[in-house]
Amino acid sequence: MTAVRWGRGRFGRTVAAVTAAVCALSAAACGSSDDEPVTTVTVTSTPGASSAPSEPSTRHTDSGAKLAAGFTKLQASLSSPVGVAIVPVGGGDPVVFGDQTPRVAWSTIKVPLAVAAERKNGRSDAEAAAIVNSDNAAAESLWGSLGTPKQAAAAVTEVLREGGDEKSTVPSERAREGFSIFGQTRWSVRDAATFTAALPCMDGTDHVLELMGGVAGNQQWGLEAIEKRATAVKGGWGPAENGGYLVRQIGIVTLRNGARVAVAMATQTAAGSDAEGAAVLSSVGEWIGENLTAVPSGRCR
Repeated sequence: MTAVRWGRGRFGRTVAAVTAAVCALSAAACGSSDDEPVTTVTVTSTPGASSAPSEPSTRHTDSGAKLAAGFTKLQASLSSPVGVAIVPVGGGDPVVFGDQTPRVAWSTIKVPLAVAAERKNGRSDAEAAAIVNSDNAAAESLWGSLGTPKQAAAAVTEVLREGGDEKSTVPSERAREGFSIFGQTRWSVRDAATFTAALPCMDGTDHVLELMGGVAGNQQWGLEAIEKRATAVKGGWGPAENGGYLVRQIGIVTLRNGARVAVAMATQTAAGSDAEGAAVLSSVGEWIGENLTAVPSGRCR
């Protein structure tokens, strides 16, 4: 197994502390499933003219090829396959790399869940706990506040549709004993990034984004490895049924010019713990930070 590349950023300087925090919180986040085969592919696409952000992308014409080459080199240094999708805030075609196998959302689905619950019931301590601490009991409370499981699933799915995700559907029945219904939502990184790019532009999402900007230590990895950038993130992780961990993150990075980029990424470890997956995503986060001038960024229209 290739050794994990620890970055030079904030996460890299606090490896021991963050690893301990992530390991300690394993039981506090949703679990994972591994019932689909992993296929490692590398795909890139560029923002289309019909769906380009309201302001020009900062990417150069050859940046897509450079990003693809850079990701291939990065992936070779990591201990598990990674899937990444990048979408400019305000809309645009996803730029995708690596493993695009659709996997369960785990605690990243708490973002649209929190949006749906706040719209119906207003702000709550449960909402803050579900996002900041990734507290499962709090998230279950939000889910219950939306009505029956079918009503809750429909409400959260509606938020996904509003965010441009036309494919993912939140289930209304428990798929895996011991884990939340909503956490078992199949959410590809492409669809997750599309939704995340729309999140700042949707009505009634400011508070959720504020909470994502102040997550606790158990989620300070991935995009949080980027130094001196405003980030808003939500992580999710849990054990696979046959060993290993699925670790995911959605988030938004703000560039110095005020434009923003949305990212979704995930890794499925063959063995080990969630800390290993978090370290892998921190390496990806640092790589994204080093290439921010090449990734597509935008603003709400």
